[in-house]
Amino acid sequence: MNDKRSHREGQLVLLNAAAARSARHAIELASRLRIEVHEQAKGIVLDCGINRPGGIEAGLWLARLCLADLAMVRLLPADPTRFVSRQLVQVATDHPTDACLRSQYAGWPLKVGKYFAMASGPMRSVRGREPVLEDLASPEQADEVVGVLESDQAPDPAVIEEVLAQCPGATRAVLAVAPTTSLAGNLQVVARSVETALHKVHACGFDPRRIISAVGHAPLPPPAATTIAAIGRTNDAILYGAQVTLWVDAAREELARLGPQIPSQSSSDFGRPFEAIFRDYDCDFYKLDPALFSPAEVELISIRDGQSLVFGGVRTDVLQQSFGAIERP
Repeated sequence: MNDKRSHREGQLVLLNAAAARSARHAIELASRLRIEVHEQAKGIVLDCGINRPGGIEAGLWLARLCLADLAMVRLLPADPTRFVSRQLVQVATDHPTDACLRSQYAGWPLKVGKYFAMASGPMRSVRGREPVLEDLASPEQADEVVGVLESDQAPDPAVIEEVLAQCPGATRAVLAVAPTTSLAGNLQVVARSVETALHKVHACGFDPRRIISAVGHAPLPPPAATTIAAIGRTNDAILYGAQVTLWVDAAREELARLGPQIPSQSSSDFGRPFEAIFRDYDCDFYKLDPALFSPAEVELISIRDGQSLVFGGVRTDVLQQSFGAIERP
């Protein structure tokens, strides 16, 4: 196992080991979570919404698994007149870089033959092939790797073989899978408010390890009937409804320069529902403006001088276009 330690605390953070413990607990509770466990020769597949219904509890667990169990994830009541939803998905962590960038960020487009999934979770830290992971210089070694797949198809043994081939030293994989159209998949994507803020901070050239703690929430949209519509709603929940607070080891002046670059409104594509934007770019994530993928509103709090600065804002009008109005027949 590796011996990398967290930025400020000097404590050992073993992402895959923590996630593997969480997965074993979920397997014991499979019936309650309404998930299905499939043992394979070199790993385990947990179906959280393809052939099993999954649900809210499975979605909360799936989000925590993605975060290597280094964050709290829960539902909070929302003001529907502002968020066009009665529920917010809240994420809170004292390990934002490890939980969000080394684990949760969906930076691995996993392709095996005709199979495709957006892969996230702590197995990425073992693979280590993404620019953000190279910049953090924090590779991990693990015999058993854990990941979350956003897909409407369950991975077969060839997919597990590919995961192991790309994760040096790994001999087993635990893969949890859910489509974005499912309750669990819908929730776990919306639980990325903090992750998008951290990723944008890194893209702006600011060291994300200077972020000490983070809390964020985003509205939970109704599940959509198609994958494209579901991708649209879950992204809109973040881009137009997410509010994130970051406690940062920096002075107010530095945060004042950084802050305007973080919210999604910094993108020229900002202002329309994501599904429409996505279709304009041939449903290709890699053609989209990277500046778009960030929360609607960000609060930066300096732990040096106690100053708080807020940038961006919630766009109820776009959320209403995306989610649809709450009806009272």
